[in-house]
Amino acid sequence: MTIAPVTLAAVEQGEGRPVVILHGLFGSAQNWTTVGRRLAASYRVIAADLRNHGASPHDPRMDYPAMAADLAALIEARAGGRAALVGHSMGGKAAMWLALARPALVERLVVVDVAPVSYRPTLQAYAAAMRAVPLRAGMRRAEADAALKEAIPDAGERAFLLQNLRFRADGPPEWRLNLAAIEPAVPTISAFPDPPAGARYDGPVLFVCGERSDYVRPEHHGRILALFPRAAFVVVPGAGHWVHAEAPEPFLRALEPFLAMEA
Repeated sequence: MTIAPVTLAAVEQGEGRPVVILHGLFGSAQNWTTVGRRLAASYRVIAADLRNHGASPHDPRMDYPAMAADLAALIEARAGGRAALVGHSMGGKAAMWLALARPALVERLVVVDVAPVSYRPTLQAYAAAMRAVPLRAGMRRAEADAALKEAIPDAGERAFLLQNLRFRADGPPEWRLNLAAIEPAVPTISAFPDPPAGARYDGPVLFVCGERSDYVRPEHHGRILALFPRAAFVVVPGAGHWVHAEAPEPFLRALEPFLAMEA
């Protein structure tokens, strides 16, 4: 089936070889401001909002082939048809799928704390909790936070999710996320579709993992190397799943030499 891509919103800065950055579920390009600014000293950085996130269009389809089609259109339109990809979590899976489906578009690949495997769809409850917030005119951020507290006890996670709530002077706040599309798709997003028989990406690949995260485990390495035979692995000490946010300097010390090396 032909996929009609949506035109992704993206923030561009810097000059040089293009590097496309992709956020995770419930995130946006904004999550990569610190890393993007640093990389922009040497590269043309394109930080994208994936479909149904940030400022990008809403669409009922939410799966990796669709996300990869959007990404391919972005690379062709704004990166000269070939780019290095840096993707975290869901964004890492979208980047992996594109590398397997259309390897000519991917100059090299950085996957941040995720593997091409299926995980339990635990974040579906987060989407349901956000949809259940009773949005009304004049509502304050603290009220939305309180409405999420029972389902999402961690204050840091609530603060991250509430970055997606846009407050307006002329009406109730709105979620930037297309939660109606995302909530039922969380099991699909948590999984990874079987690539075509024999598919693999032979370019350079770096998996950057958090020491305190269990998203990329030793038992995943065989699956990773079957699809990405040139994969290398770096573990960032002390970091959890949000490697780039929790330990930006160690993350950049792993990322920058990989981006600079000969492919």
